[in-house]
Amino acid sequence: MALTITRPYAVQTIARTAQTKSVTGLFTDPASQKLYTQLIRVAASSLNVLVEGDTGTGKEVVARELHQHSTRADRPFFAVNCGAIPAELIESELFGHERGTFTGASEMKKGWFEVAEGGTLFLDEISELPLTSQVKLLRVLQEKEVTRLGSRQAIGIDVRLIAATNKALVSRVRSGHFREDLYFRLNVAMLKLSPLQARPGDILPLSEFFAHRYQFEHGVTSPVSYTAAAQAKLLGHSWPGNIRELENVIQYALLMTDSHEIDHHHLAFDQGIGTLHGISDQLNQTNEAFFDDYARPPESEASVLIQEGITRLLQSSPGNLLSDIERLVVTEAYRQCDGNQVHAAHLLGITRSMLRVRLKRYKMI
Repeated sequence: MALTITRPYAVQTIARTAQTKSVTGLFTDPASQKLYTQLIRVAASSLNVLVEGDTGTGKEVVARELHQHSTRADRPFFAVNCGAIPAELIESELFGHERGTFTGASEMKKGWFEVAEGGTLFLDEISELPLTSQVKLLRVLQEKEVTRLGSRQAIGIDVRLIAATNKALVSRVRSGHFREDLYFRLNVAMLKLSPLQARPGDILPLSEFFAHRYQFEHGVTSPVSYTAAAQAKLLGHSWPGNIRELENVIQYALLMTDSHEIDHHHLAFDQGIGTLHGISDQLNQTNEAFFDDYARPPESEASVLIQEGITRLLQSSPGNLLSDIERLVVTEAYRQCDGNQVHAAHLLGITRSMLRVRLKRYKMI
């Protein structure tokens, strides 16, 4: 099967001190200040760093801050999402390949380790790497050199690696899904991010940051402020989606307000996330009958029609039904929202980041 060699999987940023705004002022909660102190000390070294934290807690922000305070700050920073790269392409993406190595490899391509020479490479969702790729990554870190697929020539590299995961890698090691030797090679220094709920002192500074960041995009030209009721509502929410959820809530509030002031009724939380978390907690304490009650789809007219359609499709033995349905739903939502990612994500009930992953996957952006 021919492979299309494209690079929709990584977000490339040439990170320079003068170009990237520091987030120092956002680390106001005592827990975050403690983390930031540790971050500054680690940044000054050349050690590999492992960043652990729930989805949406700001692992890439921490990685960029590490880079900005390192001796490599004037060199490139690249962020690569390992979980978004197809398994058959991941080694080519990371380590590169020579022309003709496989069908579709029409020219030589450098991997991300070569591209990031002298700078910092951030590998997000490192726990999703296949075991075979983990072996090759371990060798790269040990020998400080890469060998492109289809080549026997090793190429020396000088790259600082920052890896991140939303899963406890120790558990992955115990279950046999992650190599123990690679874990210890990555975990020279660890930074662990707490959920946003555990650092309430960061909520309002982050809210102000996101309002300032997106206000002009949403047509708000005056400085944005929050009413006391809005602040209380922000502080009272549990934030199961962490910083990413907060970012989406503020963007939506900017769309809803007709002035430069955000009030409590402009803030719309995704109750579905909180509900799922609550159900998950209860499931751990109850039996399968309880699960059946929650898993049963609602008997609405729409759900009945959808179920009938899916039943007919399944009877026809389609090859990629789930993928096809997702592509159609995402495409139609994006079309109906005239290409507005915030609106489309809200319509689908997912975060903008989740939507962008799918849009890139389907080559729509």
